[in-house]
Amino acid sequence: MKKLATLLICMTSTIALLAQENQDKVIQKIDRLLEKELKKENVHNVFLSLYSPTDDFEWHMAKGTFKDGREVSIQNPFYTASIGKTFTATAIGILVDQGKISFEDPIAKYLSPELMEGLHDMDGVDYGDSIRISHLLQHTSGIPDYLEEPMDGSQGILDLILSQPDRFWKPEELVGFSKDHFKPTFTPGTDYYYTDTEYVLLGLIIENIGEMELHDFFLKHIFTPLKMEHTYLNLRSNSIQPTAQMAEMYAGTHEISTIKSLSADWAGGAIVSTGKDLIRFQIALREGNLLSVETFKEMQKWVKETKGMSYGYGLRKISFKQLFPILPDWEVIGHSGMNGTSMYYCPDLDMYLVSTLNQLETSKDAVMLMVKVLMECKKR
Repeated sequence: MKKLATLLICMTSTIALLAQENQDKVIQKIDRLLEKELKKENVHNVFLSLYSPTDDFEWHMAKGTFKDGREVSIQNPFYTASIGKTFTATAIGILVDQGKISFEDPIAKYLSPELMEGLHDMDGVDYGDSIRISHLLQHTSGIPDYLEEPMDGSQGILDLILSQPDRFWKPEELVGFSKDHFKPTFTPGTDYYYTDTEYVLLGLIIENIGEMELHDFFLKHIFTPLKMEHTYLNLRSNSIQPTAQMAEMYAGTHEISTIKSLSADWAGGAIVSTGKDLIRFQIALREGNLLSVETFKEMQKWVKETKGMSYGYGLRKISFKQLFPILPDWEVIGHSGMNGTSMYYCPDLDMYLVSTLNQLETSKDAVMLMVKVLMECKKR
């Protein structure tokens, strides 16, 4: 009997050792993937966080340097870009659960006549009163995107961010820019078109109903309850606890993380956070610690965005096999950002993933990095 017990202990120890060795090999391969991204032109830092409740596995990594040569670390938060849309949509969901608003309410009920005027004039018809909150959340309102390049030859917002770095943009100015330089793309509820203007309007609705500024709403209803102590709204609030310097973000060769004009990004994507905080947020969202089951389910009403991608209310779903037939039949749900940020949950692996390349226009590279990382995680 004693020999059997000893044998079982030895077998268990051996299995555990082999599992650890296998996990170490996977982490080494993922580490090499990050190194490869870091060698790409104008990518100066990369961050990756992974967490699986099933496997009790958690791993965080940061690579790269600041301009002054200091190495980045997992303590440095990073700009999350359009991941912020999930936070704004969640804030709307909180107001829904509080009974203060409905997804199908007309937005004109909560916005001023001045803001609504000329918001959606198409072919001589004003469709402003037809726009619902759900349309804004799902990018189906037809309202144009203030971040696009104007067709009238004037400077776009992205150009103005670089040419006027000391300018502080107010949300109303962003909506005004959209109305002045662009035309609606379709009548509300008839198609899909991704636009940050809709999320600026949602931010203003949250402020009007919540009777506080957007960053204070996030702090009270999301950051504080979840103990997201190193998360804040860029240029508008501070983190709960002292936090290290934000990792530098680039637009091509331009380092833009500290310029004031980045205020042109607001409710559509100005949150600064860490991998650990963003995983904590995802878990709370999925486990019902922020929203009711019914409201979170409502947020997952999907419309087609593009090949392999669908969009809900501030949530994006990516189906790997639809992107490329040779990939596994997995899905991830979360959001991406134009600076190469990813915040997703993969139900097939029970794995949370957060990453960034901190370089504008690296969204495709970020998706491929996520696919490669998750495929390596499967080998654990």
